[in-house]
Parts: sequence; structure tokens; C-alpha cells
Amino acid sequence: MPKKPHFSIQPIFTTTQPTNSKCRTPPFTTLLQNPKASSTSLNSTFLNHLKNQRLDSARAVFNKIPSPHVSLCTRMLLAYAHNHNLPQAINLFNQIPSNTKDIISWNSIIRASILCGDFITAVKLFDEMPHRNSISWTTMIHGFLSLGRVVDAETFFRAMPSADKDVATWNVMVNGYCNNGRVNDALRLFSQMPCRDVISWTSIIAGLDRNGKSSQALVFLKDMVSCSGVDISSTTLVCGLSAAAKISDFNAGIQIHCRTFKFGYCCGFDQFVSASLVTFYASCKRMDDAFKVFCEIVCKNVVVWTALLTGYGLNEKHDDALEVFGDMMRFCVVPNESSFTSALNSCVGLEDLEKGRVIHAVAVKMGLENGVYVGNSLVVMYSKCGYTGDALCVFNGIGEKNVVSWNSVIVGCAQHGCGLWTLALFKQMLMEGVESDEITLTGLLSACSRSGMLQKARCIFGYFGRKRSMKLTVEHYACMVDVLGRCGEVEEAEALAMSMPVEANSMVWLVLLSACRMHSNLGVAERAAKRIFEMEPNCSAAYVLLSNLYASLRRWSEVARIRRKMKHNGVVKQPGSSWITLKGLRHDFLCADRSHPLTEKIYEKLEWLGVKLKEQGYVPDQQFALHDVEIEQTEEMLSYHSERLAIVFGLLSTVEGSTITIMKNLRVCGDCHNAIKLMAKIVDREIVVRDSSRFHHFKNGICSCGDYW
Repeated sequence: MPKKPHFSIQPIFTTTQPTNSKCRTPPFTTLLQNPKASSTSLNSTFLNHLKNQRLDSARAVFNKIPSPHVSLCTRMLLAYAHNHNLPQAINLFNQIPSNTKDIISWNSIIRASILCGDFITAVKLFDEMPHRNSISWTTMIHGFLSLGRVVDAETFFRAMPSADKDVATWNVMVNGYCNNGRVNDALRLFSQMPCRDVISWTSIIAGLDRNGKSSQALVFLKDMVSCSGVDISSTTLVCGLSAAAKISDFNAGIQIHCRTFKFGYCCGFDQFVSASLVTFYASCKRMDDAFKVFCEIVCKNVVVWTALLTGYGLNEKHDDALEVFGDMMRFCVVPNESSFTSALNSCVGLEDLEKGRVIHAVAVKMGLENGVYVGNSLVVMYSKCGYTGDALCVFNGIGEKNVVSWNSVIVGCAQHGCGLWTLALFKQMLMEGVESDEITLTGLLSACSRSGMLQKARCIFGYFGRKRSMKLTVEHYACMVDVLGRCGEVEEAEALAMSMPVEANSMVWLVLLSACRMHSNLGVAERAAKRIFEMEPNCSAAYVLLSNLYASLRRWSEVARIRRKMKHNGVVKQPGSSWITLKGLRHDFLCADRSHPLTEKIYEKLEWLGVKLKEQGYVPDQQFALHDVEIEQTEEMLSYHSERLAIVFGLLSTVEGSTITIMKNLRVCGDCHNAIKLMAKIVDREIVVRDSSRFHHFKNGICSCGDYW
């Protein structure tokens, strides 16, 4: 008989036996008490306690069972393992007489060790097994793969006797390779499989789709249907629809839809296939078809409802999405975390804080507000609607924060210009051992840019640049160019843009051009604009920034030349617009807009504010009109900017003392920034303005940006 191989694996966790005698499992002889008790009744009671996860009660009954069968012992030790009490499980296993231990009990204690993360004990037990079967090997392999220990899994797979390598073991390896990003290894192993079943095909199709190879996944699905001879399952169809949805392959999805009927998975009855079809049509921008599939479903569960809700959100139909969420509640379909996440995302899309608060209240009622997914969505919702305090409050309440939680609150604080808060959160993130990523760096650099923290930005950029686990992207360099440019280091910013390891795109040069506009550096601005026009000849933002720079320097002939060039090339400047959302309705305003039903009251209030502003010493900054016109015309153009109209409407339509939140598609001009500071003081209100760059919180005559706008 060949000698069994011995495996030595480096430990992750170690488990020690408890030394306190009170914690030890009673000797096995005590399990033979109460011989007169009905074994059948005790067994039934014991199993019922295990089913309802009453572990202490189950053990109390177990102790009364005379001569418990090894299968009951196995169930008890697995229950201990699921409750992460491995010492008790091992003690119980050791007390089972050797002659009654079967291979199932051996496999179960190995599985229990793996569930508790003690691979040293698992390997030790594996070595001690008197006999092994395919389940023994597969359990070990699956355990290693689940923790990313691919090399250890490969070692066991190679050592496994050929006779024990059944299709389940091959499937575990293929799926494990895919889950660990080793797609090429998965494809190689799949091609070597002596035989394949439906799980084999489904694993490789799903694995390819998860690793960004959705087109290749659809090719494998086609091969499976046409030449494999293996019956397709509903799970396979779901994986195929997922792949078709990700790449918006409408023809492939239609074919799979037809196959659902051919293979007997009628979309009206199979809810997972139905939900996947709804998602597929939504991803292909066919919401009418998605809704048609939804209506044909006989019994709709929360997964199906959430698929429709998410689909409307993906297609920017946020009002419809929130209507679906309301219908779920009316039809007593209990929303899950994904439902809340999609609904809150639609509140962000509508910038509707009131509806977001209502959904938050529902989440609190259901006890889901501290879950990581709902919590993360709430942080984003409050941040993007202008309420960082509420976002931080929700963040602090999240039970187990992941990197998305930290990134959400860091980016949110950065958008509001809370640079010191952002750095404090990053420090706390590092202390808690959470691994930062590309989004973390973007948020940190944005915070430094909006707060003028040049030296801290240099330190952060250098720290992440030295991290081997992360590669700096063009977006990161654009952020650093923005920091340097905003802080007046325009020449250094240009040097960084030219020395990047990858070629700078138009976004990098546009950021530099914006900094030149701020610091009136015409030489660098013209070089940056030239680079942009080489990449994007019709970039309207570049024309506008360059024209504004010329205008601020009173070089009107150059302004006229730029405008003629824009007209000749058909380039149209994006008009500035501002809006405010009240009671679920969005009110939009353009510069000098007179289309609103309350126009007369708005302009009457605006005139009153104009008088009050002058009493406070406000003088219009004419450079922001950017036109070669008379002073009176300049002042009138500035007075009727869209953000001022939106603010006045907010003052007329909200309760005294309440906060007004305005959104603007372009950056707020310097003159309006100065005027809004005084407006907030005059009306004794907080006015929040989110422009294309950041949030500005105006209160008592000052702005949260510290005039670093």
C-alpha cells in the first residue's frame, strides 16, 4: 500500500484547546445517560433545536441521547463550526470511538476546521484520515481556493489520485481559478477536463463574465448549446443573460430569451431567469421590453422588483424607479439592501433630499440603515444633496465598513471642501487597516485641491506613487496638476503634465488651462489650449476658458477672434443653468430667465436684494461679465445670473430660516460668489450652492471654501 503524502501548509490561524475545565465538553460516557428516554423523540427534538440554531439547547438534548449515532455527532460538531466554536467541535470528534468514525465524520471535521480558518488542523486531520475519498480532497481544495491560496490548492489537486478526481473536483478548480482572477488557468484546465457537466460549463461561462470577458462567455454558451450534449440549466441561462447585459449584446440576449422557452424555463414562472431578462433589456436601453417581461411574471419576488427598479435607474428614469419602490411597499414586497441602494441612487439622480429622507426612514424601520450597502448609499445621497453632517452620522453608524464606505465619505467631504476632515478620515482608515485604492487617492487629491493644501497633496501623491499594489492613472495626474495649478504653481503643473509616464489627455490640459485662467498666466494657457485643440478641435470648454482669460486681460480683439473661430467650427458654449428641487419638483433657471410662473415676484425680490447688497458695500466685479460693454450693462448681466434667480425663488418658496440648496451646471463666477456670501448674511439663512467643481456653504457672510473657489 503506497504511503500517503504528508502536506505542510503555512498557518493562517491557529486554534488552541481551552484550558478551563468548565469549558470542556463532557466525557463521551456521559452522553449515554437516560437510557429509558425515547431515542426517536430525543433525536427529533435535537434536530429541531439545530434547525432553529438553538445550539445550547441542542447540546443539552444531545447529552441525553443514549448511544448517539455518529451522524448525530457529525451534525453537532458542524453546528459548533458554523458558530465558530472549533475547540468544542474537535473535542466532540475526539470522543467519538475510533471504530464508529466514518469517512463522513472525518470530512465534516475537516470542513469544520476550514470554516473556522484553521488550516493547520485541517491538514493534520487530513493526514490522519484512515481512508480518503474525492470529497476529502475536494473539501481541502475548495477551502484553499476560497481564501485565495491557489498554490496550496494546486498542490493538493496534483497530488490527488486520478481515481478520486471526479468532475466535481475539476469544477471546483475551474471555479476557484475564475474567482481568483486566473482566467487563463481556468480555460486551460477546462480544456483538459476528461468530461464536463452543466456545472463545468456554467462555471466557465460565469467566470469569464465576472472577469470582464463577457463576449468570450457568450461564445462558450453557444458551444455548450450546439455541441456539448449537456442539458442547459436555468443558472446557465442567467449567466448568459448577465454576459449579454454587460456588453449590451441585444441579439445574443434575444436568442437566450428564446432558449428559455425551448429548454422549459418559462420566464413567467422562473423568477431568476425573469429578473435576468428584465436586467438585460434595461441594460440595452429597452425599458418597455423590460416592463413587458415584468408584467408577464406570474409570481414576482423582491429580486424581480429590484431588477425593474434598478433598470429604471440605469436609464435615468428616476421618477419611475421611485414609483416602483413605492409599489413594492404597497404590494407588501419587503425591499432588500439592493432595493434600497437602487432607490437611494435614484434620489441622488433627482437630487431629491426629501424623498431620500423618506427612504432612509423606511430603512431605519426595517433595521437596514447600518448595513454596509444601504449605509454606503445613504452616505453618497446625503453628500451629493449637500448634507455632509448627515453623511458623517450615517457613516459612523455603519457596522462593518468596507473600502467603499471610506471612499464614499472621503469623496463626499472632498466635494464640500472639507480638507482637514478628509485627511483625518484617511488617517483613521489607515489605522483600521483598510486597504486604500485608486478612488481613495482621487478623493484625497481633490480635497487638497479644493482646500489649497499643496504640501499635503505632494506627500499623498508620493505615498501612493510608492505603493506597488496600485498604479497611478491619468486621472490621478490630472488631480495633481489641478492642485499645483490652483496653488499658483502653474509652470510646475505644466512640467508634470509633460513628464507623465503616460500621455496626458485633454482632461489634464483642460485642468491646467483652468488654473491659467485663475492666475492669468497667458503663456502656459496658450500652450495648454494648443494641446487640447490638437486632441479635441471642438472642445467648447477650452474655447470658453481661453476667451475668458483674454477678456479678463482686456484683450478684446483676441476674444473676438476666439468667438469667430467657435462660430466657424460650429462650437456652442454650454449655457449656464441653475436649479432647485422642492417637494419633488425641479425648477430650472437660465441667465436672465423670465419663463418661471413666479417671474415677477422673483425679479421684485431680486431688486430688493440688489439694494441691500449695495448697502452692505457690494460692488459688482466687472471682469466676470466678460463682455466689452458699458458698466451699466455689465452690472445687469451679473445681477441676473441663473444661480441668483434660483436662490431668490428658494427664498420665496421655503420656510424662513431653512437651508436653501441650489445646483449649477457650471462653475459659480467670482462675482456671484461674493454676492451670495452677503445674501446669506442679509436673509440670515444658509445657502448651499453646488457647482461643477464643489459645494459652497454660505452662512453669515462667509463661504466654507474660504474664498478658495
